[in-house]
Amino acid sequence: MRSNDPAEPAPDGPRLRPLSARSVVLSLLLGTHPPELPARELVRLVESFDLGGSTLRAALSRMVAAEDLRRTDTGYRLSGRLLERQRRQDESVRPRTRPWGGEWELVVVTATGRGPAERAELRTRLAGLRLAELREGVWLRPANLDRPLPAALDEVAERGTTRPARPAAELAARLWPLDVWADEARELLGHVGRTGRPAERLTLFAAVVRHLLADPVLPPSLLPAGWPGDRLRAAYADYRRELEGQVRSLVGGS
Repeated sequence: MRSNDPAEPAPDGPRLRPLSARSVVLSLLLGTHPPELPARELVRLVESFDLGGSTLRAALSRMVAAEDLRRTDTGYRLSGRLLERQRRQDESVRPRTRPWGGEWELVVVTATGRGPAERAELRTRLAGLRLAELREGVWLRPANLDRPLPAALDEVAERGTTRPARPAAELAARLWPLDVWADEARELLGHVGRTGRPAERLTLFAAVVRHLLADPVLPPSLLPAGWPGDRLRAAYADYRRELEGQVRSLVGGS
């Protein structure tokens, strides 16, 4: 069976990837609204995550050159293309849903003649919409998300709704590795209370965000018992409030 989990865990537990200076800066700005920080306060924040000033300055220069960031009169702001990433991250914490009546969204890719890079980019876009691939070119999910599919999909696919004959819970279990996702979510939750240093906590919650982005956000009736999605979102929301408090205290006290 094809796996539709873009963040499939390693067998030895959650992947707590060491964060680079770029990752630390992006994590801080992605969690800040509006996504802009004065340069001095950004330096002080990053130093609390065990990164030196010279490392940060080099990272900021590269990020501006790569158009990840824009220089402002006082500091740095996320570029336009990363604002969409912030929107998706925000939605991963507070996904908008609606009552589910049994219909499924259906997207069938019809475009031909595309190269590997274009096909990979489309797959990433469809997975980002929390669709799952039943077979090559056929994507679907329960129609319980309160969001329209982008009109741009009409250029490469046909879209509509369907009511599959297969029992819905059985189809959901085929499309998403739900038990695997739940096991890693519980493992991440187990680390929350045992991680105290700022750098370790930022690393942990960066992994939490990646995992929440892979949550299919299914109707409750299609989820295994004890699904930990809401608990993981609540833990991340608590951490984001904690981080926002640190930012306010620095900016307000400058």
